[in-house]
Amino acid sequence: MAKILICDDEAGLRAVIKRYAVFEGHEVMEAGDGMEAIRLCRENTFDIIIMDIMMPELDGFSAVKEIRKFSDTPIIMLSARGEEYDKVLGFELGIDDYVVKPFSSKEIMLRINAILRRVEKSKPARTNEEGHVIYEKDGLKADMKAYKVFIDGVEVDMAPKEYDLLFFLIRNKNIAVPRERIMAEVWGFYYFGDDRTLDTQMKLLRKSLGPYAHFIKTLRGLGYRFDG
Repeated sequence: MAKILICDDEAGLRAVIKRYAVFEGHEVMEAGDGMEAIRLCRENTFDIIIMDIMMPELDGFSAVKEIRKFSDTPIIMLSARGEEYDKVLGFELGIDDYVVKPFSSKEIMLRINAILRRVEKSKPARTNEEGHVIYEKDGLKADMKAYKVFIDGVEVDMAPKEYDLLFFLIRNKNIAVPRERIMAEVWGFYYFGDDRTLDTQMKLLRKSLGPYAHFIKTLRGLGYRFDG
């Protein structure tokens, strides 16, 4: 079940989408304009947002721009216009999909569920009651907010860069990550050191992970992948 925010100044359209979303087991909240949507997003955690463009008080573009300052929740933008400019602006602001009115309820639900499946598949970790991002697999547990790693229930002491490297790989689990990107993201874009630094740090990280070192796969000629 997902928690969905539907923001549109047309009450009838909100009702139609809500009816189908609730039928599929989702929880729905509604907003009639961009200002209300921002307020609700600050007060709640949503799995996906349906945002209309043309609304009173604050338009959808402005609302998305503000929401993106504090949330990366997937957003589907609705519009009665299909101009390329609107689509480009929406995607530049960080929306995930763009649907032109009129649309069928079946279409919007298919798009909603497709995004929810994609997000769920890419989630590297869960968040506990204290807001800590936790990753667990077999006997490996990583608290990415507290900077703690446990192997079979025992906390291991790692160097700062080992934590950074491990957490970066976890956030990109099941993705082949090129060496250049790892160096840029973990060491900084302007790092000019020998790239053997990465190999050395990876060797240390694998040693720290002990029996779970095999989660990190070396991709010859490319980089690494964390199989999680």
